[in-house]
Amino acid sequence: MPELFFGELSKMKLFDLLKPLLVGKKTGMVLIKGKETGEIYLESGNIIHAKTAQFSGEDAFYTMMGWKMGRSTFEPDVSPKEKTILIPSEQLLLNWSYRKQELEKIREVIPSSNMIFRLSLQKNSEDKSIRGDQWNVLALANGIRRVSEIAEMLGWDEFETSKVIYQLVQAGLLEKAEEQKPPKKEYVSVKENFFPMIENELRKVVGPVAPFIIEDKLDEFGEIKDSFPQDQAEPFVEAISEEIPHDLKRKEFIKVMREFLSHEGRF
Repeated sequence: MPELFFGELSKMKLFDLLKPLLVGKKTGMVLIKGKETGEIYLESGNIIHAKTAQFSGEDAFYTMMGWKMGRSTFEPDVSPKEKTILIPSEQLLLNWSYRKQELEKIREVIPSSNMIFRLSLQKNSEDKSIRGDQWNVLALANGIRRVSEIAEMLGWDEFETSKVIYQLVQAGLLEKAEEQKPPKKEYVSVKENFFPMIENELRKVVGPVAPFIIEDKLDEFGEIKDSFPQDQAEPFVEAISEEIPHDLKRKEFIKVMREFLSHEGRF
C-alpha cells in the first residue's frame, strides 16, 4: 500500500501527527525524512519500534520527538523486523514528557551542545561520592572538549550526557569553560548545473510548482543553493522524489537524477 503524506514538522509537532494514529489504533510505519531520517512503527495503536541513524528503541523515539524539521509520511500495514519498545505507549509518552521537562531544566545550565566544561577547583576538602557514569564524564571534561564530543566518545545521546554534566555542575565538580563554535566541515559544493537540472526534471512531472518544492526542501535540509554540499545531493534527490505522486514518474525522475549524479564532474 502506498505511503501517505502526513505533515511537516516545521508546522506541526510530531506528537500531534502521531496522536490520530494512536487513537485510531493504526498499524504501519511513520517515516521522517529531512536532514535526518527516522522511523516509528505502530501496531494496533502501540509504538513498538523506532530507529534513527544513531539509535534504536526508546532513545530513537525520544530523539525524534525533539526534531523540528522534516517531512513525515505514513505507510499503513508495515511491520518491523524487530520490536525494540516493549513498554506500553502510554508509559513511553509519559517518560518522554518527564524527559522533556528535565531537558528544559538542564538547558538553563547547558543551552548548547557546543559548551565546554572543566574541573572545578574545590574550596573545601569535603568528600564527595561519584558514580561510574559521572566519573567517565569527569575524565573527558578537560576544558577543551564540547558536550557533543563527550557524548560521541561515550556512545551516549546528548540528553544523557547533558544530564550527567548538569549533575556534576550542581555538585560543584564541573564549571563552564567557554563555548566554541563547531569546526567548519570541509565539503565540496554541488556544481552550478545541479539545481537547474533537478528543477528541469521536476517540472516535467509536477509542472510550475517545481521551484517551490525545491525551496521547501532546501529549508528542510537547512541549506542554500550556493553552498549546497555534494554529499547531500543524493538524499536531496530522494527527498524531492517523495513529492511526485505517480510511482512510474517518480522512479524515472530518480533514475535520471542518479545517472546525472554518477557522471563524473557533473555535480
